[in-house]
Amino acid sequence: MMSTPSSPGILAELSRADSAETFFTLLGVDYDPKVVNVMRLHILRRMGQYLASEDFSGQPEEAVRQRCSSVLAQAYADFLASSPLEERVFKVLKDAVAPPKPRTLISLTPLE
Repeated sequence: MMSTPSSPGILAELSRADSAETFFTLLGVDYDPKVVNVMRLHILRRMGQYLASEDFSGQPEEAVRQRCSSVLAQAYADFLASSPLEERVFKVLKDAVAPPKPRTLISLTPLE
């Protein structure tokens, strides 16, 4: 009896995904292509932020898949209810609303 190689786990499949749409398809999360087209990087970044605190070691494959699906759905929902500027997942957007840093004044006249 020949054994067939097992299919790669969902985390391996996601690591090879080449588009946001592939993430949604692999995880079975419904999405509006117009929304994903505009906010794909923001959604995937937020998903990564959520998954950063997860520990999947020893978890059954179906539990890992379900958790990843839930996290992607939550990240997508974040941007349906808000905007990239309000969510600020990227440094450039965080810096856009940061209070200005105090300027250092250097006098060009000699001190007496």
